[in-house]
Amino acid sequence: MQNVKKIVLAYSGGLDTSAIIPWLKENYNCEVVAFAADVGQGDDELEGLHEKAIASGASECHIVDLKEEFVNDYIFPTITTGAVYEGEYLLGTSMARPVIAKAQVEVARKVGADALCHGCTGKGNDQVRFESTFAALAPDLTVIAPWREWDMVSREDLLDYLAERNIATTASATKIYSRDANAWHISHEGGELEDPWQEPTKGVWTMTVDPEDAPDKPERVSLSFNEGRLTHVDGEALSPYQALVKLNNVAAAHGVGRIDIVENRLVGMKSRGCYETPGGTVLLKAYKALETMVLDKAALKYREQIGLEFSHVMYDGRWFTALNDALLAGAASFAQKVTGDIVVKLYKGQATVTQRRSPNSLYSEDFATFGADDVYDQKHAEGFIRLFSLSSRIEALKNQG
Repeated sequence: MQNVKKIVLAYSGGLDTSAIIPWLKENYNCEVVAFAADVGQGDDELEGLHEKAIASGASECHIVDLKEEFVNDYIFPTITTGAVYEGEYLLGTSMARPVIAKAQVEVARKVGADALCHGCTGKGNDQVRFESTFAALAPDLTVIAPWREWDMVSREDLLDYLAERNIATTASATKIYSRDANAWHISHEGGELEDPWQEPTKGVWTMTVDPEDAPDKPERVSLSFNEGRLTHVDGEALSPYQALVKLNNVAAAHGVGRIDIVENRLVGMKSRGCYETPGGTVLLKAYKALETMVLDKAALKYREQIGLEFSHVMYDGRWFTALNDALLAGAASFAQKVTGDIVVKLYKGQATVTQRRSPNSLYSEDFATFGADDVYDQKHAEGFIRLFSLSSRIEALKNQG
């Protein structure tokens, strides 16, 4: 064991981190400071957290409100890139990790700690996301990952460990799912989901109404953007976090934002997960619809390339890198034109854009109309097509000869 005096632990109050506190004290003979991030996971997840951490052996517990920073500085910039991992995943867990790890480093500096600790397993992506942030922001601090050190391998082992030390926990050996929630989404893994042939039961979903049980009458929501930033929902000026909360509530009631995927983890294995991202689904649909109004073909194609690359940068935990900065800068340049209003219809699990307008719109009814017009000479298309297909014509003529 390395010689450390004070460790700041990323603490959730769950079974793993409850066991980590006494384990660190016993094996490193050090002081443990608990750090918890409020990223919008809900007040019920934070209730009693301070008392629980102290009861588990922590000397202090810092609960840091990161909700607005998370949405404004991480979610909104990611939206401008159009990033969607492997075509479906809206990166909810991935986006939260850099803001949490950054705040953990700040707490460590504040209390004078010489080590950082997380409760991520050696099979997952989060260990990489946390430790990549630590490497970028605090390379001088020791990083401790108990799941890669201790000999406990199951929930039963952790429960027995806590019971032997008379440390209370609300966890049980029968926990079915592993969940992670924040203002953007909630993820579900484990239980029957480990069998990809098993359809998720209703008990999996916790944030959204089953689309089959959603209202029979559609609801419309309007979103207003200014230079890529959401500013109003249904005409109401809201902060980034408040806007997301409102979109979550209205979209969840219509069963919007559910996906069930098998994804490629960074560490090489595949995993199956169910995700609920109601407000985010509406927000991303609206943003992309507005982009189609204001970006020309070449610009939109390049922005899509940024989004594809950025989805992997975010998923892989490379937020604090030069590549991340360059991709965000490119997306921000396109976002300067993304100003306008979008109306999205919500119905039975679907979010459909029905209206769009922008002062920067490149759409011209005069040119696009199927009716008579006096702005476009259709004869001009012939020369364009001949030049556009010239290389194919030359090759065909060569083959004929």
